Amino acid sequence: MSTNDINRRDFMKLTSMGVSASALSSFLNSAEAAEYVPKLHHKAKAKSVIFLYMSGGVSHVDSFDPKPLLTKMHGKPMPMKVKKTQFDHNGHILASPWKSKHYGKSGIEMTNLFPNIANMADDLAVVRSMTAKFSEHAEGNFFMHTGFPFLGNPSAGAWVSYGCGSQNKNLPSYVVLKSKNSGIPHGGVSIFGNGFLPAIHQGSIFNIRSGYQAVPNIKPWMQDKKQRKMLGLIKNLDQRFSKKIAYEEAIVSSVKNSQTAYAMQESVPELTDVSKESQATRDLYGVDDKNEHKSQYAKQCLMARRLVERGVRFVELNCCKTSKFGNDGAPWDQHSDLEFGHQKMADHVDQPIAALLQDLKQRGMLDETLVVFATEFGRTPFTQGATGRDHHPYGFSMWMAGGGTKGGTVYGATDELGYYASEKVSTVYDMWATILHQLGLNHERLTYRHSGRDMRLTDVHGEVWHDIL
Repeated sequence: MSTNDINRRDFMKLTSMGVSASALSSFLNSAEAAEYVPKLHHKAKAKSVIFLYMSGGVSHVDSFDPKPLLTKMHGKPMPMKVKKTQFDHNGHILASPWKSKHYGKSGIEMTNLFPNIANMADDLAVVRSMTAKFSEHAEGNFFMHTGFPFLGNPSAGAWVSYGCGSQNKNLPSYVVLKSKNSGIPHGGVSIFGNGFLPAIHQGSIFNIRSGYQAVPNIKPWMQDKKQRKMLGLIKNLDQRFSKKIAYEEAIVSSVKNSQTAYAMQESVPELTDVSKESQATRDLYGVDDKNEHKSQYAKQCLMARRLVERGVRFVELNCCKTSKFGNDGAPWDQHSDLEFGHQKMADHVDQPIAALLQDLKQRGMLDETLVVFATEFGRTPFTQGATGRDHHPYGFSMWMAGGGTKGGTVYGATDELGYYASEKVSTVYDMWATILHQLGLNHERLTYRHSGRDMRLTDVHGEVWHDIL
């Protein structure tokens, strides 16, 4: 293997698109790389996103969109034609087991399924008119994350990384958190993928279970001087190989990923060591709670704050399953005994999420951090079998907080039974258009040329929810 020098013309060819082994040499020579510069279209209100993804389908009529008429009509047949459901084992109207009331100065009506989150009502912008095109988990997860129901398209986190750049070259700009009992949503790790975007933008999965390396093989296994020499050789080989092939981007992404991985050897152990957090902070989140599922999710929420504190652009959290219902990929999926399953799941996430909002707020970080609570679809206002609810994409809820959103607001509505979105009907495209807007990105201009077309996260759709900003 030759290590002959390359001339200036060859070097400029390799670096002509702001890429090449110079990206790798940035950590060898402590030089700032150009890829960290964002591509913003207007002044950003938010710097980072924390995506609280509730995989499986949270029931909107039992949480953020209570319907008194369901109580009055409990046990009666639906007064309108019912569309085909996922399992088509439909029963009569089911009243919510949880009580509703108005919360905060804003008076937003919610149930007590999430009492701690509800107490943060004046910081929430609740969207009650969400719709989706798919009622199956994998398709729904892909659609919610990528705007398309199938493999091959970049996740929203990858788009954010691509559009906003990195604020910390020692960490990935897109991180996915999981813990001991939290699974990957149906559809698999591809829902966090980079698709056709450069590989540097894919989600990096951090497993933060106790006594476990968050990132496998992150500890150096050789002396730094020797490792730098080895990476220098790899740089040279990549340079030479890149000259011989047309598809230079894959080589460039490999070099950039090597750069980030090298830097993570020092940054990740410090990041994931929460021992220096005060006991008051640990208690606020519930890190030491006896409920293992709750403590795990609390660590994810605390880690999310630590990540955005260090400049990570997009952080996604994953829920732990209940002990009786749901499954690793869809823990909110209660087709039977909804009251038991939803209550157990809410007990896991309610305090940690409310603590995250409070912690960000008291640190002055909520204004520049957009927290998003979403699910792939809602659940039917009538029963599946006797005690469950089926998948429901025709009207459901999500909320945002911080990042320039207007707290204490409600956008859109479903009908009196919570069946159809009836006012300001909203889509996944609208949600991502709004999130990108707050990050300083115009969703119509954030494009990437692929297969002869300028692709984008929102496809050819999407309207910004200006009413909640």
